[in-house]
Amino acid sequence: MSFSSDKNKNLGKIFKSLEKIEAQLHVFPEYSMGLPREGLTEAYIKQNAEPLQGNFIFQILEKTRKLKTAAVFTTFLKENQKIFNTAVFVQEGQVKALYKKIHLFDALGHKESDLFSAGEKISIAKIKGFIVGLAICFDLRFPELFRAMAYKGVNLFVVPSAWYVGKYKKAQWQTLTTARAHENNAYLVAVNQTLPIFIGNSMITSPNATIIKQAKTKHTTLLVEIDNEAVIESKKRIPTIKLSKPKLYKDL
Repeated sequence: MSFSSDKNKNLGKIFKSLEKIEAQLHVFPEYSMGLPREGLTEAYIKQNAEPLQGNFIFQILEKTRKLKTAAVFTTFLKENQKIFNTAVFVQEGQVKALYKKIHLFDALGHKESDLFSAGEKISIAKIKGFIVGLAICFDLRFPELFRAMAYKGVNLFVVPSAWYVGKYKKAQWQTLTTARAHENNAYLVAVNQTLPIFIGNSMITSPNATIIKQAKTKHTTLLVEIDNEAVIESKKRIPTIKLSKPKLYKDL
């Protein structure tokens, strides 16, 4: 979906999806709080940022509690005089994980580090037999982050995104999402904002580097059922994590 500059309207979009679609885990794009048509500004972020106990997160917590479901969304998290671009994993009224975006989007003419502070820690949670690792958008270009999570047993990556329209961007999106999944024997769910600013093409990728389902450029919902069998089979056939040598890489 696309989000507007109106935080309350965006919250309404999230509510509508949670109420309409029956799923165990709902994933929403990056910048869930919103963004102006002309792009993010420091003034907009400061105006809309909230602490963990703020209304935006609280309302989604309450909705997941009532619906007995889970969701991943992002927020402009205000913490200790800093603001972080943060993915929030909530389940049935509880915050299960917070991930503050580590790799800020300082590329292609953008300077996200002028707007946010960078996170420094990976974030992992469990749901329905899966170990979930959180990342955000530009993080897809940094395989070491996903491998670090894979070393900790993550077999489902969830990546809220706002992947801008641009030359080669769709090809890069598809290549990076499938690679991050396959090289780590994991599923990857990448949910992206839609046209006109972003490319859409939200997708779920398997441990075998196949695209299970992919959206187009307009607002839509992908409903996919996954299980651990593909993860187990992938680890048997191509055990990349087992054969990896992290101690050697650290010295290099």
